[in-house]
Amino acid sequence: MRSAVNKKYLIGIDIGTSGTKSALFDTEGNVIASATAEYPLYQPQNGWAEQEPADWWNAVCKTLREICPAAVDGDIAGIGLSGQMHGLVMLDSDCNVIRRSIIWCDSRTAEECKQIEELVGHDRLIEITANPALAGFTASKIMWVKNHEPENYAKCAHILLPKDYIRYMLTGEFATEVSDASGMQLLDIPGRCWSDEVLEKLGIDKSLLAKVYESPDVTGHITEDAASLTGLPVGIPVAGGAGDNAAAAVGTGVVECGKAFTTVGTSGVVFAHMESPVIDKAGRVHTFCTAVPGQWHVMGVTQAAGLSLNWFKHNIAENLSYKEIDAEAEKISIGADRLLYLPYLMGERTPVLDTNARGVFFGLSAIHTKAHMARAVLEGVAYSLCDCLSVLREMGVETDDMALCGGGAKSPLWRKILSDSFGINVKTMESDEGPALGAAILGGCAAGIYSSVEEGCRIAVRDKSRLSYDPEANAQYEKYYEIYKSIYPALKENYKLLALLG
Repeated sequence: MRSAVNKKYLIGIDIGTSGTKSALFDTEGNVIASATAEYPLYQPQNGWAEQEPADWWNAVCKTLREICPAAVDGDIAGIGLSGQMHGLVMLDSDCNVIRRSIIWCDSRTAEECKQIEELVGHDRLIEITANPALAGFTASKIMWVKNHEPENYAKCAHILLPKDYIRYMLTGEFATEVSDASGMQLLDIPGRCWSDEVLEKLGIDKSLLAKVYESPDVTGHITEDAASLTGLPVGIPVAGGAGDNAAAAVGTGVVECGKAFTTVGTSGVVFAHMESPVIDKAGRVHTFCTAVPGQWHVMGVTQAAGLSLNWFKHNIAENLSYKEIDAEAEKISIGADRLLYLPYLMGERTPVLDTNARGVFFGLSAIHTKAHMARAVLEGVAYSLCDCLSVLREMGVETDDMALCGGGAKSPLWRKILSDSFGINVKTMESDEGPALGAAILGGCAAGIYSSVEEGCRIAVRDKSRLSYDPEANAQYEKYYEIYKSIYPALKENYKLLALLG
């Protein structure tokens, strides 16, 4: 029998696009063990993106089996879930997956977005869901299946998001929470509940959707079947958790006004916390419920941040490691000898909202090398994040506390480019686990370890380093950023023509 004084542990599970990470933390936020398992992305057509939910579940089981033995001297008190947002998981009445999940970066649903706005009304849709109809969101994916795969839609008994499918596999419960549900375009964002009006107008049966919780709430407990596959003890509470960005906010302590973070993962995000919902009527940025009960956040998104560097490495610099790419790019001065890059490999969200947009190297000449292109990619992603930040500033959202997280934040050069191009001092966190730590803190709330999300952050989240921006470098970046902003408008109509070619 275990002693009552045994150390307590928390687990955060982050179901990402390239892989799943499971991490074991103590209640002070220290990483005890961490494991990652990767899986493929399927692109059967240009602009499509799908994954197998079974791959996520297998990765969760594998990583949990790796980290659970590290808690031999204590109890695992709670679990939290984080994950890629917007993905559509459809289960039949026997709870079997009907088709591959259409995930966040899929851009096939342009016609369905038009259909949604016709049925609900553009302005009314933004009033309720705080966003225009977007190809990345779940509602348009549901409508696409209705329109193109009616036989699959007829079989559908449950609609879940990626992390909520994992919740079902762990607990047997159909549940979601407000931050991730915000990205489905079916939630009343100010009211923090499903919108009966939107569901009725789109013809989506509310019974298909899971119950909505707040992020720190208990949503279920580990079942015997899940315990046998994962190595977890039976009965551990599982928190609502959060979408990847809302979880990253908790993991970086961005849980009060004035605080923000930028993440450079597969996609890129600039995220700011708010106490009340502020909505951009033009729909250029997303207003969602945050993981702190009764509060909200606003964020701008660029679709291909780390994805741009990943594409560059595997197709142009395949003989170089990421560290070597950084070293080559650092040899090149600001502006990459007048070479600019638009990171629109998967269409773009903030601020252009254009699924037809595609990547561009602008100003390419015979003097440019791989090193110049690498520098241009890093700077182009930074400019796209400057686009996000500029919209937030237009909305009156100001921050004097910017954290950097995600894989891109591990690059000293990329951190400096971001700080100098933003014109903001930035910081990194002691833990680079981001969403996994945020999920674990939410798990700690569900287990009663912390009395609130804010208390969990005060205990478990710590700054590591700070970087001051260089005003002279900022002035140089501003000149190139002005040109960067002019390129998309000049190409907008040509993107449409290109898309018509098939």
